[in-house]
Amino acid sequence: MFRRRSPAASSRAADAQITDAHTAGAVAPSASHSGSVASGAGAPLLEPALLARLEAMQLVTRRRLAGALAGEHRSTRHGSSLDFADQREYHPGDDFRRIDYHVLARLDQLLIRLYEADDDLVVRLVVDTSASMAHGGKLRQAARLAGALGFISLTRRDVVSVHTYPLDRPAPRFRGRNASSALFAHLAELTASGVTEFGAAVTHLLARPGPAGVTIVVSDMLTPDWSDGLLRVPSRGADLVLIHVLAADDLRPGSHGDLRGDLELVDSETGEEVLVSASEAVLDQYERVAGDWADDVARRCRGLGAAYVRVMADDDLEQVLLQAWRHEGVLR
Repeated sequence: MFRRRSPAASSRAADAQITDAHTAGAVAPSASHSGSVASGAGAPLLEPALLARLEAMQLVTRRRLAGALAGEHRSTRHGSSLDFADQREYHPGDDFRRIDYHVLARLDQLLIRLYEADDDLVVRLVVDTSASMAHGGKLRQAARLAGALGFISLTRRDVVSVHTYPLDRPAPRFRGRNASSALFAHLAELTASGVTEFGAAVTHLLARPGPAGVTIVVSDMLTPDWSDGLLRVPSRGADLVLIHVLAADDLRPGSHGDLRGDLELVDSETGEEVLVSASEAVLDQYERVAGDWADDVARRCRGLGAAYVRVMADDDLEQVLLQAWRHEGVLR
């Protein structure tokens, strides 16, 4: 959010404040909204024609991953699907035929039996729902992207869980093509509010039991601890995909309006205020700093062996999924 103000700071001082803020990964000053904003906008999350095209696609994994149940991805383990491996707690949507009724009768615990060989893939969708995502349609785009990847996974019999900040809340879990409607409904109801706690979210994610699987982060990454969080995600062997969702104003404030003049910029998440005399030169400098920061996020991801895709909030989703993501090796 911005407010016009009386001249109180020199262009040079404002210039330095803008540079320091984005270098630290702070929320873009123009990304301020009060309250919470829902991702749904009345229209279906994904169009039927797009879903029909997504059915033929599959997530690409960079590591050989051990799953839990019979699915369509090759496991690191070998044997037939009748080889017993382990047990875990039953979740709604699991195949009831895998319930261990001997344990249920003896211990009154509802567990399912896990088997080796051709295993499913556990796909964790981590969707940023902090206040900065309310700006410029980012949350809606993030929900659609997560829905598309979740749908592709569900049609392949993979297990999909959806995590939002903070991650200490229960994560709904979906399995099977029939769960796609419930997944879309959940994503459409997400709201953007609060502060990005990426580092804390990663800590909670790593502490949860289960196979490494694939972790897909959908975020604008406008947080000072983005680098430390990214470094820690692959520590348990998980495949990492970062979908970097940005609005035009994140890269150049005033893309949809004139921001020149004496302004008071308000951080959408912390409420911190920055006094700026925004000349054309200041806006040009901001654009350079923001571009360098976004490129640095991409370099860090690729340095970790992770997939990185930058998506603008107003990008055509079909072109992104069917063209750019195949080129980047996220889908095939």
